Amino acid sequence: MNGDTAAQTPTGTDRTAQDTAQGGVGVTVLPSDAVPSDEVPSDAVPSDEVPSDAVPSDEVPSPAVPAPRPPVADRPGTWRQRLTGFGYAPRPAVPLTERLVPPMPDGPGVTPESVPPSPLLLRLGISVPPALWSWLCRWAGWLGPLAVALFAGILRFTNLGQPHAIIFDETYYAKDAYALWHGGYEISWPDGANEQIMKDDGTIPYRPMAGYVVHPPVGKWIIGFGEWLFGMNPFGWRFAVALLGTLSVLMVARIARRLFRSTLLGCVAGLLLSVDGLHFVLSRSALLDLVVMFWILAAFGFLLLDRDHTRARLAARLDGIADAALAQQVHLGWRPCRIAAGVCVGLTCATKWSGLYVAAAFGLMTVLWDAGARRLAGAPRPYLAALTRDALPAFGSIVVVSLGVYIASWWGWFASSNVPGQGGWGRDWAAGRSTDYPWIPEGLRALWHYHSTMYDFHTHLSDPHTYQSNPWSWLVLGRPVSFYYESPKQGQNGCTAFECAREVLGIGTPLLWWAGCIALVYCLWRWAARRDWRAGAVLCGLAAGYLPWFAYQQRTIFLFYAVAFVPFLVLAVTMLVGALIGPPGASRDRRIIGSASAGLLILLIVWNFLFFFPLYTGQTIPMDEWRQRMWFNSWI
Repeated sequence: MNGDTAAQTPTGTDRTAQDTAQGGVGVTVLPSDAVPSDEVPSDAVPSDEVPSDAVPSDEVPSPAVPAPRPPVADRPGTWRQRLTGFGYAPRPAVPLTERLVPPMPDGPGVTPESVPPSPLLLRLGISVPPALWSWLCRWAGWLGPLAVALFAGILRFTNLGQPHAIIFDETYYAKDAYALWHGGYEISWPDGANEQIMKDDGTIPYRPMAGYVVHPPVGKWIIGFGEWLFGMNPFGWRFAVALLGTLSVLMVARIARRLFRSTLLGCVAGLLLSVDGLHFVLSRSALLDLVVMFWILAAFGFLLLDRDHTRARLAARLDGIADAALAQQVHLGWRPCRIAAGVCVGLTCATKWSGLYVAAAFGLMTVLWDAGARRLAGAPRPYLAALTRDALPAFGSIVVVSLGVYIASWWGWFASSNVPGQGGWGRDWAAGRSTDYPWIPEGLRALWHYHSTMYDFHTHLSDPHTYQSNPWSWLVLGRPVSFYYESPKQGQNGCTAFECAREVLGIGTPLLWWAGCIALVYCLWRWAARRDWRAGAVLCGLAAGYLPWFAYQQRTIFLFYAVAFVPFLVLAVTMLVGALIGPPGASRDRRIIGSASAGLLILLIVWNFLFFFPLYTGQTIPMDEWRQRMWFNSWI
């Protein structure tokens, strides 16, 4: 997580030109086990030293100056030299600039202006005009993720209004969203409001009577945007969430591409997220949790951009030569991407309070990344430098900015009247009330009181629920959530059997999640044993969305909360796929077997998604087919 391993090719050079010359599409498949350490290998010759055999023949070194000794690991009789007899090849030295900022796999300035045609396409008899082919290769980093996102969008928007009903917690958020857009604060709805809304006659039983809610407003403002566009109906209140779900597929593809320096692996990550069942179901439901996931992923993406941009500026200052004094004292500059990450963290918190843990985790991660950059640049005490020079700006960018965004998100509540009975719930609490802190505006004091009641609700929510689950069971999908269920008889709702089932089941694609359990073990090993910063970043994002729930095991919690860390589970599986494919320098047989294994895993996950697709979309299927998909009793 601290940047101790650079994501680059084994040679430390951009292989795009080589790949495209072999008929590729301008991408570099970056397997995770081909990633060298940021540290200069012991068998590499430092740039400021000259090996003894490099002295020109007409110059005789002074006897007073001893010839440099070879690194300890390369001296005769050492273990590394003995391993060369078994095929071991030392890791080549990588220039400092490339270790700080590994080259991207393709794109303008990276992909050659003219790319040779693909031998595979030629063998298939497909001829692409050279100019078009070169353009496709150059922009593959955008075209591939956009194609995957288009696929995800088609899946999510097709029959989005079905089931034509208010499912699960849509009963809260769809109505709260409507109230926010029409009055600025949530209201108390009358009995029978759901039935009146579903009549589709335009009659909405809105009344300006404040209602007590326990979640901040941003997610509901977003849901209300779709209602404003398309009306108070299932398609309307699901539209904005489906849009965010589609955009998150594009984001994870671009994030994975930057993280692993591989357009292919970026597209794999996008495809895997697009066929995850839990992400799919939450993308088609007006709940807050996918909105939380979206802002977490956006914050992570901005921090990743900030890491690359900051290291690029540092590399430019160093000009390829490590400088201890400069690395220890340099100011890393203006960082708008990290401020944007702070805005996204604030929007996460303003959707659900679980974003507080994300602020802490991501703030720590970005400081550790800075320490890693300083260490690479030659700083003798990089963590001290990061603590004294980077921690405070990071706190301001992440915590202070997110706090400002959070408070601003309550603008509709602040704008409502503080006259009793005429504004948002609790808006009048501080009006005329004495206080020891008169310098605090009464609106902020009222908001603080409101939040104290919300905190009490969240920490004492323990009412039993049929579909509640323990976080220990989430990764193995122990107890999914039924969002909607009915049992039509023959002739009803398309039922052609004696008895049918129609369900929307909130469950991840099983094979993807179970592969994710293995991938997480692999990432833990990569982080602990190989100091791979990419594995640490993936684990950090997953831990921020997952581990805090273990502190609330007595609380009523559900599996669908796990959608917040699904993108990081997908990134872990993508990293495992890269390891299966193998490094670019591996033997042909190794690459063929690895690629076939990775392809088979992806195909099985896609098949598994299609197998459960009727349960994700509420299709009417015979009861026997429904039972075939209930692999465990706990899923019923």
